[in-house]
Parts: sequence; structure tokens; C-alpha cells
Amino acid sequence: MSSSLTDNRPGNLVERHDNLPRHPFDTENMYSICDDQVLSENMSSSPTTDSGVSNRVLTLATLPLYLGGFLGPFGTMMVISIYPELRESFNASTQAVNWAFSGYMIPFALLLTVSGTIGERFGRRRVIRATFITYALASVLCVFAPTLTVFVVGRLLQGAANAFITPLLIAGLSEVIDPSRLGRAVGVYTGFQAIGGAAAPFAGGVAAAFNWRIAFAVIAVVGLVLATQPPQGEPRPAAAAPPIKPLLKPRMILLWLAALTAAAGPAGLPMIVGLYLRDELFISSTATGFILLFGGISGAIAGPIFGQLLDTWGARRSSFVACLSSLAFSLPLGFITGAWVFAVAWTIVGALVGFIVVILQNLAAIAVPDNRGGALSSVLCFRFVGHGLGPLLWVPMFAWSPSWTFVIASGLGLVTLTSFASSAQLMQQQQDAE
Repeated sequence: MSSSLTDNRPGNLVERHDNLPRHPFDTENMYSICDDQVLSENMSSSPTTDSGVSNRVLTLATLPLYLGGFLGPFGTMMVISIYPELRESFNASTQAVNWAFSGYMIPFALLLTVSGTIGERFGRRRVIRATFITYALASVLCVFAPTLTVFVVGRLLQGAANAFITPLLIAGLSEVIDPSRLGRAVGVYTGFQAIGGAAAPFAGGVAAAFNWRIAFAVIAVVGLVLATQPPQGEPRPAAAAPPIKPLLKPRMILLWLAALTAAAGPAGLPMIVGLYLRDELFISSTATGFILLFGGISGAIAGPIFGQLLDTWGARRSSFVACLSSLAFSLPLGFITGAWVFAVAWTIVGALVGFIVVILQNLAAIAVPDNRGGALSSVLCFRFVGHGLGPLLWVPMFAWSPSWTFVIASGLGLVTLTSFASSAQLMQQQQDAE
């Protein structure tokens, strides 16, 4: 079946067909209504297309990519809950032990500027295999570290390896998933990331009840297993090296701004939430941890749903819904005085912030088709710069007014929205020109 629809926008009379995949930037949602026959045809279609891409989001081929997305944030956040055990094991101060986290983040953020392009140049398959092997060996070093210095070296190597994981795995997904389902795939990937980040402190605490080194041993085993299932992507000869110039196009600069403001603003709210619960509502550390966990879990659960909405609505409409709804629910957080009401509100906000992350990673995956890894890694670099800048802005402001801190941090989402919409529009214009 191929009933025709006509785009009646001025100056753009184009015949379209229901059974063709929607473009990610379809802002008019021309295909939001379909009949039962079309739906039946889509559901019964072959799992792969003639070009080798899959119509299914979760398969044996894509599962290792999602698990890699879980491993990155899991390894990043796991040390948060075992500082006391690290202090005791290495007879060190909290400031010294904090290098287990900072030593991970510094090389991670720095290498994100080039990791994607390196992966595209030398081949995703080869680079990701080396990445997971390095991650596993670094974890083994942490397991047997006799001193804090050796442990921090292991963490530094983990962080350096992690810089290659997300940009290359999402780039790999974009090559094997049908474009009409890429939003759903990125949503699932983002869900795995959220679960990894949310579960890591809990898993670290459980391991510490026996021996904190067990957690790193498990990571080492998982890393070695994932090294056997790298994504597609072979080395490119010098003549076909991934281009750098498209990374400096306005559409990419707008995505960098979106990543920076989203991370410092809506996605940076957990830090403000933690302060508010402890210092203003006088909630225990355990209860605070659970409330923050609820936000992470809701984002993980909603990720695939939001990915499907992104495929259906297109990037611009999804951006308006995600950013404005997140703003509406996060603005009042600083005025809530009941713990249970706050927990419910934060659970909703956590899910909506996850929608913003799905849009960001999806747009980065398709912004520069000839250098997907480079585009993703550069966007993620600005994202983590935003996470680093957020506390520098909000902690002093929180001492002045907790309520206004929530308002201003949430308000940065408007800059994110404008950047998303403008970048998506430029990509649409580029697509139309081609």
C-alpha cells in the first residue's frame, strides 16, 4: 500500500508515501496518522532492509552496543559510594581519594574532543575493541592496586578509554538501525546509560560490604566480553579520512551550545536537588539517594518511549515538548516543602530530562554523516564541560536563594530549546538541498 500525501507548505509541493520512513527532521509530522493496513505491513516487514540496516532496535547485534553504553557511566559513578572504603584501604584523606573521580573525568573530557574522529579514521571496530581491552586492563590494575597512586592511574586509564565508548557506539548504532527507528535506538541506549549511572553507587556500596575490589573485577570481565562484539566500521585510507570541516558548521556549533546549556541547566539539576533535600528539607542521605535514584530510573524507563516519539514527531517538535515540559515541572521544585511531593515531581523531571538527552545524542548522530563519531564526541565534550561548570554557578547561588537557583538553572533549558530547533532547521535545509 502506498497512499499519497501532499506537503502543501508554500513553495514545497512534494508527493510523499505512507510506507516510506520519516525523516528525523519532519517537523510537520506528516505521518502521525496511518491506517491498520500500513501498521500491519510495517510490523510484518523483514528485520533488515536491502542496505543491511535493521528494522529492529534490540537485536543480538545491537545488545553489546547498549551494554557498552551501560558500562561507561557505571564505571564512572561507582566510586562515589565507596570513598570511606578507599580512605581506609589506602590510608588517605577524602581530598586524595577524590582523585579517583577527578582523575577519571579529566582525561575523559579532554579526549572527547578527538576520540570520535580517531575512531572513524582507524575504524570503529578496531578502536572499540582496543578500548574495551584497555578498560578491562585498567580495571584489573584497580583491583590489585597496592597504593592510591596506582589506583588513580587505573582510573585515569579507565577515563581515557571511556572517551571512545559512547561516540563510537552510537555512531555504530546509526549504521545498523533503519533511520526511521534511530530515535528509538538512541532512546534505548540512553536508557542503558541512565541505568548504569543510577545503579553504580548502589552496586559499589553492595560490593564494599564484602570487598570494594570485587566491583572492578566484574567491570574487567564485562569489558573483555564486550571487546569480542565491537560495532561495524573499518579503517579509512587517508583519502577517505573523516572530514573535520563539517564539525565547525553552524549546526554543530548550535549543538555544542545545546549540550553545554542542557548539562549545566536541566541535566545538572541533580546536584541542586541533593543540596535542597539535605539543607532545606533536612532529608537523610539515604532518602536523598533514593529520591535521586528515582529520577534516574524514570529516565531509563522513559528513554525508549521518548525515542519513539522523536521518530514520530521529528526533532523540532520533540525539542519543544521536552524542553518546555521539563521547564514547567522543574521551575517549582525550589518551592516544594514536602518530601513526598518533591520525590514525585523529581521523578517526572528526571524522565523529561532524559528526553532532552535522547534528542541531543540523536541529533549529534546524524549531524555529520561522514564523521558521526567526531560529531558525537565533540558534542559530548561540551556536555561534560557543562556538567563541570554547573556546580561552579549554582552552589554560590544556592547560598543566596535555593528557589531562584532552580528557576535560573531550569531556565537554561530555553537556550537548549532554541539551539536544538535552530540546528535541526539547518540540518533540514541541508537535507532539502541534497
